[in-house]
Amino acid sequence: MERGKLFVVGFGPGDFKHITGRAVEVIQESDLVIGYKTYVELIEHFLNEQTVVSTGMTEEVSRAQEAVKQAESGKKVAVISSGDAGVYGMAGLIYEVLIEKGWKEATGVEVEIVPGISAINSCASLLGAPVMHDSCTISLSDHLTPWGLIAKRVEAAAQADFVIALYNPRSGRRTRQIIETQKILLKYRSPETPVGLVKSAYRDRQNVVITNLAEMLNHDIGMLTTVIIGNSSTFLYDNLIITPRGYQRKYTLNDEEQALKPHQRLKKEAEPWSLEQEGNLALDKGSHTEAPVVKQSSLEMARAALAMVNGKERSSGGTPIVQQKIEALFELAVSPGVANKEFTPMQLVTLAEVAGEKGRMEYTPHHKIVLRIPTAEPDTITSQLKAAGFLLSPVGDVLSIKACDFCDGEKTESIPYAEELERILGGSLMPKELNIGFNGCGMSCYRAVMEDIGVVYRRGKFDLFLGAKPVGRTAHPGQLVAEGVEPDQLVSMITKIVEEYKKNAHPNERLFKYFKRVKEIQGYRYRDITPVIEIEPAPCGD
Repeated sequence: MERGKLFVVGFGPGDFKHITGRAVEVIQESDLVIGYKTYVELIEHFLNEQTVVSTGMTEEVSRAQEAVKQAESGKKVAVISSGDAGVYGMAGLIYEVLIEKGWKEATGVEVEIVPGISAINSCASLLGAPVMHDSCTISLSDHLTPWGLIAKRVEAAAQADFVIALYNPRSGRRTRQIIETQKILLKYRSPETPVGLVKSAYRDRQNVVITNLAEMLNHDIGMLTTVIIGNSSTFLYDNLIITPRGYQRKYTLNDEEQALKPHQRLKKEAEPWSLEQEGNLALDKGSHTEAPVVKQSSLEMARAALAMVNGKERSSGGTPIVQQKIEALFELAVSPGVANKEFTPMQLVTLAEVAGEKGRMEYTPHHKIVLRIPTAEPDTITSQLKAAGFLLSPVGDVLSIKACDFCDGEKTESIPYAEELERILGGSLMPKELNIGFNGCGMSCYRAVMEDIGVVYRRGKFDLFLGAKPVGRTAHPGQLVAEGVEPDQLVSMITKIVEEYKKNAHPNERLFKYFKRVKEIQGYRYRDITPVIEIEPAPCGD
């Protein structure tokens, strides 16, 4: 089989004029284009006959996995990102998926990273020249990075007087991060520090606001906004944000005769801090003479600092330099059991212990608690939770069993079948989150019929429902596809349905969408029962 190829493409801000020629070439020569649906819409005028796979905002992993799978089958695949693919884009994730599969550059699919204009550059160009000196980018999204670490980086950048570009500053559900960031920055910077807010740079709905650090939250800030915050020398001029280059000691803009001419300031002797200088001459401030003394060169200081980081020397205070542990954000869900909904006091104590001060606990409508814990030792956490009697399950696009409490265990006949489904299928990776609802009697009070797969125990047998849409204006229950299923057939029947869906569904495709598309699952025919909604005009007539 001919080797496929992966293009990881940054297409810049999203308009025709700011995408590179190479990016256009690889998109047009690809067999398949994969990306977030909004990004696909931005480059659709470059598409010819390519197959397009578009997914939701948080589906980066499934996009990367699908791209690698298609490239390994021999196709040319373009994975697109706005801005630059290597800056909060898809490049790193593509390599992670490849490495997990044992990919080698010499023998595996070919990979080409196509650079694009990152948001810090495109947004800065609309504000003036705010990024003329040392700067950094910080994403405020704590989807993949613990907030405590993000806050630490904001604090460090504020102390170091960096110009700061904030990516992903706020979303519909994530609102506090930009507020906390402003509080941190105000500890170190003037409230009058210039701030630029650029939304949808170089797109149809572009919006540019110039404000200051104290008033920035009075303006609209969302996921499509990049926030650029000046340093202590940044100033406003004629509605532009300007950050000086930092060479005031070398030349003065308003003087007719400069202390150093432009070509002179690049010489080594004009850079006393240069790493190439063997030693710097300075006046001995501790004496009344002006005898020059040789100070440690910057190169020597840099080598000494590197030695301390490597643990070979101690700092002047006698404390060894310690590298911070790399902590992952460990996510999992816990419950007392499939049928049991009662947490014991000891289990609650265990939850508090494993979460600690930095972890977060979220109680869900499914009688589970989702834990998000920064840790370098996930195995230790799972051992503690299992010892406390918890049922553990992954979170994300996995299969979950959502069973009722069987009337506090009084109606026990069907519990073994729910537990068997959990044992065989629980936590399995799916194209999209998949819920099996399980009710122990015909009352169906736990709303099993409103799940992707609904199971209702009635008169010693099971009724099976498929393809519910639980939310939205067109929400509807699952279709009743089988009545009176014999107990010894239930687990096998559902396993086959799940296996078919997992094998054939598109990434990010819910079961009800898959059922509607293919029209038949394991012999069960799809019937269109989506309600038709007519929206009445408002009483006022407007």
